[in-house]
Amino acid sequence: MDHGFLSAADLDPADLIAVVDRSLDAAEAPLAGDIVSGVPVYDGAFVDSLELGTDRHRELLTEWATMLADGPGCLAIRGAYADTAVLDEAAEVFFSIIEEERAAGGGGGDHFAKAGANDRIWNSHEKLAVRAPEVFTRYYSNATIAGAATAWLGPHYQLTAQVNVVNPGGDAQNPHRDYHLGFYLPEQTFDFPLHVHRMSAMLTLQGAVAHSDMPIESGPTKILPWSQHYRAGFAIAKRPEFDQVFEDRFVQIELHKGDALFFNPALLHAAGQNRTSDVIRMANLMQISSAFGRAMEWRDTDAMCLAVYPHLAAADLKPVDVARVVAAVAEGYAFPTSLDLDPPIGGLAPESQADILRRALTEGWATDVFAKALNERNLRRPQER
Repeated sequence: MDHGFLSAADLDPADLIAVVDRSLDAAEAPLAGDIVSGVPVYDGAFVDSLELGTDRHRELLTEWATMLADGPGCLAIRGAYADTAVLDEAAEVFFSIIEEERAAGGGGGDHFAKAGANDRIWNSHEKLAVRAPEVFTRYYSNATIAGAATAWLGPHYQLTAQVNVVNPGGDAQNPHRDYHLGFYLPEQTFDFPLHVHRMSAMLTLQGAVAHSDMPIESGPTKILPWSQHYRAGFAIAKRPEFDQVFEDRFVQIELHKGDALFFNPALLHAAGQNRTSDVIRMANLMQISSAFGRAMEWRDTDAMCLAVYPHLAAADLKPVDVARVVAAVAEGYAFPTSLDLDPPIGGLAPESQADILRRALTEGWATDVFAKALNERNLRRPQER
């Protein structure tokens, strides 16, 4: 098992090629109805027929976990929603939210793409529940979503979702990995030991429910099967030599309304280009998190920071000692947050509490100025008020 730290010297496209140039044998996914472009595809009717907790149901979940961890890193389910009427009802709610947020000037866009290329609803999960609880209830009583989440994360998983609408002409994304480490700048990932790189992939599951038919020309998600096995994959974002490996080998699965796709967050992937003139591609993108990513005790870190700040500012400490105190007193991670109110700054993550504390110390703020900045951060994070 790999330990230690990566550096730029460890990044070799040939290593990625060696990892991904392989195929999936049908015998490795016996419960799949088909294998399409190396991706196991399951039948939603079969999933719906299985009784929770039975040996057959656990056999399916075990196979899904194997596909996500040790196999190609992805799987698709045809007809995950047998009745797509609930998707149409949810889409009506989602489009109304997009229009309202556009009109308010505070939403409807996506910092992952050029302005106007697509529309995104941050926290579509909560917004659907509050606006249309009856639709939400039918939407999330789905056996496929619950099964995939349980297969990867066990019970008590935490669901979040963001609707993404890619309009005709919308460009493709650069290949990348996802949350948690995927939201750090590539060079920042070198500060995390290799076992944390592996752990990051075990903490979340990526999913997408197709709310519209997605022919290949409309740009369904581009994925690189087996790439979750490449140990340095969180550090290669925006490196042209790795982008080329991805572009030479990615696959796309045509999806129909009601289909679902799930993949390991360490799988290299990218939204595809919508080359059509008339297909509005809508997906509800799910980021499902482990219940275990939490501290054992709740701490009032604002109170702690404000108490320590005057002493830390006045103390004659080496920079490394200041950094250790900041790590002990402040929240160094920017999530969870409201991406409507607390957008990313200089990357994919907003400013953390520790970032504000470091900035206050560097710029010599008075304590009341620091307190005001913490309060403004809290107002952008309504769950912490």
